[in-house]
Amino acid sequence: MKWKPALAGSVLCAAALAISGCARKAAPPPPEAVPVTSAKVERRNVPVEVTAIGHVEAFSTVAVKSQVGGTLLSVGFREGQNVRKGDVLFRIDPRPFEAALAQAQANLARDRAQAKNAAADADRYAGLVQKDYVTREQYDQVKANAEALASTVKADEAAIENARLQLSWCTIAAPIAGRTGSLLVHPGNVVKANDDNPLVVINQIEPVYVTFAPPETALEALRRPPGGRPLAVSAASPADPAHPRQGELTFVDNAVNSSTGTITAKATFPNTDESLWPGQFVNVTVVLRTETDAVVVPSPAVQTGQNGSYVYVIKPDSTVESRPVSVERTQGTITVVARGLAPGEQVVTDGQLRLTPGARVEVKKSAEAVS
Repeated sequence: MKWKPALAGSVLCAAALAISGCARKAAPPPPEAVPVTSAKVERRNVPVEVTAIGHVEAFSTVAVKSQVGGTLLSVGFREGQNVRKGDVLFRIDPRPFEAALAQAQANLARDRAQAKNAAADADRYAGLVQKDYVTREQYDQVKANAEALASTVKADEAAIENARLQLSWCTIAAPIAGRTGSLLVHPGNVVKANDDNPLVVINQIEPVYVTFAPPETALEALRRPPGGRPLAVSAASPADPAHPRQGELTFVDNAVNSSTGTITAKATFPNTDESLWPGQFVNVTVVLRTETDAVVVPSPAVQTGQNGSYVYVIKPDSTVESRPVSVERTQGTITVVARGLAPGEQVVTDGQLRLTPGARVEVKKSAEAVS
């Protein structure tokens, strides 16, 4: 069977059209835009901070002890109660000390009478010795006796003062304002003078200290704060990091710990709400200075690759560019960039795993300000 030329041409044209249609269907579709979140590069004043783990210490601690021995009659507080300076805490049986005071007063009265009589004898003998009615030796003896009794009177007066002091120690008052701890001796027990074990321990917690150990690289800034004003310090409990308490630096130790490369420092907090508790661990932040007009981006925008840090910058045509940056420091949720970015540029903060240089993006969420 022979093909006619016209029919052969029609068949060839149909085949060509089919091949062309198949080629058009096989062309890949354009890549979809990658959904990302973004933020603008900003210029702002950023505080330069140093952070450390610290622990809370009582501003003052007093272990209350008895200065006299005796039976403990009563306790004037509850365990864990706040007390004011001068509040009565304990009462010790005063009767032995009242008796000792009465005896000392009686001795004084007796010795004063004897001293008065001896002084009169010395005056009489002074006139008699001038007339040679008595010998000089007799006069000297009478005079010495009068002086001895006068000294005895002074000793009795001192004994009375000591007895009164001993009696006053039977009432033990709070030496500072603070919060009491556990009651270690209960009424009815016999206490010893200056015993090793205290009756109770009082901690002053308004104000309160926070002790921490910043690195020695911050020593110069800690010792010489700008403007000579105390450095601001914040302390946040791990259980409540969103509400840090504010205080100020009040102490820097006189030597660096050579084994740890840190230096001990203390900050004082008013602690009027008693939110900081002695022995508690807190996260401490010290503001050393403020860096003005720093270029900042959210920390999630900065990625790390084989060649260092980089960010994805969104260009006006909605494609991204991988740009290397020089990071100065990261502080909390923001990163200070020394080189590589300009204020106003848009950077990707989430969705970088699906990006390559030149990829098209669709911004799902844009933050106008760095948080």
